[in-house]
Amino acid sequence: MAETLHAVHSALPLAAAAAIVDHAIAIGRRERLLPLAVAVLDAGGQLVAFKREDGCGVMRFDIAFGKAHGALGMGMSSRLIRDRLAQRPAFQGALAAASGGRFIPVPGGVLILDAQRVVVGAVGISGDASDKDEYCAIQAVHSAGLGTEPAAPSPDWRGAGL
Repeated sequence: MAETLHAVHSALPLAAAAAIVDHAIAIGRRERLLPLAVAVLDAGGQLVAFKREDGCGVMRFDIAFGKAHGALGMGMSSRLIRDRLAQRPAFQGALAAASGGRFIPVPGGVLILDAQRVVVGAVGISGDASDKDEYCAIQAVHSAGLGTEPAAPSPDWRGAGL
């Protein structure tokens, strides 16, 4: 008797994740940002899509992944994590240890929301100033027809420096 294989459904399909990555890189080029690394994870923290522009440093994947993973792990954007934990460095260190180093508490990790505002994944971007990374993440997710948390980038993202 032959067994039937069943496809596993993902709330964040590859096509959507790939579109987010491509939009983010295009936005980065349009805004003349430094080369970006873009990682998109599903709600279970599994990598769905990743691209790294030529010229990125070797740690950019780990940073982008850590921003997205931290956002999923805490259920909030990495900007909000930074803001809430600014006065709690011991807890930040504990979270980094608990996540095996996959916790980067600076802007650039954005939750991806479906039409019902359910978290279906996260995108993390690294390459330029964190607020600029976050800008690209939010705009790319919106370009792919999905929502984000936070809903909008920092108002002064253009002035952010490394």
